[in-house]
Amino acid sequence: MGILNITPDSFSDGGRYCSVDKALYRAEAMALEGAAIIDVGGESTRPGSTGVSVEEESDRVIPVIEAVVKNLDIHVSCDTAKPEVAGLALESGACMINDVTGFGESLMRKTAAGHGAAVCIMHMSGAPRTMQEAPVYSDAPQEIRGFLYERATLCESDGIPRENIIIDPGIGFGKRLDHNLQLLNKTGYFSEQYPVLIGASRKSFIGMLLDIPVGKRMPASVAVACWSAVKGACVVRVHDVKETRQALDIIAAVSKYE
Repeated sequence: MGILNITPDSFSDGGRYCSVDKALYRAEAMALEGAAIIDVGGESTRPGSTGVSVEEESDRVIPVIEAVVKNLDIHVSCDTAKPEVAGLALESGACMINDVTGFGESLMRKTAAGHGAAVCIMHMSGAPRTMQEAPVYSDAPQEIRGFLYERATLCESDGIPRENIIIDPGIGFGKRLDHNLQLLNKTGYFSEQYPVLIGASRKSFIGMLLDIPVGKRMPASVAVACWSAVKGACVVRVHDVKETRQALDIIAAVSKYE
């Protein structure tokens, strides 16, 4: 899954793809580099972010989704927590909704179900503005898996087929460094009942571990994506598609000889 942020303030690439032409050019590049899904987002969820209105988010993402669907043969996901934006995105050709708030709203679940969409249920402790202030868990993997499985059950009860559900433990969303590492180590634990997406690309825990800025986190991000895939993730959400795709292709080739 290639990340396409249509935002001025995302932590890694804010402001780079805010026009339809630039966004489409980036989507084309990621498709050529090996992405299977383009995840289009119009609201930053970095720690401390404050959010935008339905109108502003829609104005950012809908023209881009329409352009990508029209010009490229690739699956499109919309990264949104707003049912209104999700509905417009699905009407515009998106086939997945990636909700960082975990499909807690009944309207969001019913919107996805009504369009036959795939869903990615993510765990976040709190809200983006406050999620990193004091995250506490007694057993992070167990508590987060329990939350995700409960939300998946709600999605199924509201008409979303089980085969359309992916779960995401939410690396960096209300987690300390040790929580993030525990979750990555337990990727297979999450995938026992549902496919798992891992989104760790360029995130702050990498900077904490290696003392490097966002712009220099590509090699470490590829390593995390590879670890996640080997441990059972079926989707990795990344900025650096070409490098990640090459690394995953090597792993796939070698794995044939196990």
